[in-house]
Amino acid sequence: MVTAWNLLAATTFILWPADYVSAYELSGVPGETAVRGVGVLFLMWNIPYLVALWHPVGYRLALILAVIMQLIGLVGEIFILANLSSDHAVLRASILRFIAFDTLGLILLLIAYWLVVTRRDAS
Repeated sequence: MVTAWNLLAATTFILWPADYVSAYELSGVPGETAVRGVGVLFLMWNIPYLVALWHPVGYRLALILAVIMQLIGLVGEIFILANLSSDHAVLRASILRFIAFDTLGLILLLIAYWLVVTRRDAS
């Protein structure tokens, strides 16, 4: 589920960046380019997620890396939000959506890791 959400976000940011520029207080071609760039980053970040999805038991390291990446993203977003003044309400709301998304994603990845560990230990 986390991989699908990430790929959906990547695809929509790359194909329809104009729909998202205002959420990040951006505009025009520079804003669309920045949003597309984030979409490309989402694709890059998904490599360990895709490997873990393909075979979570066989590629447990990829799952661990995905958990760590998700945690880093969440901590980074919280740091960004904490350093953003309250006069950027739209931007703060966008970052809060990422925090909610990444919190749920981290929980789901930790559940997946727990399932892999308990399955491997049972074998």
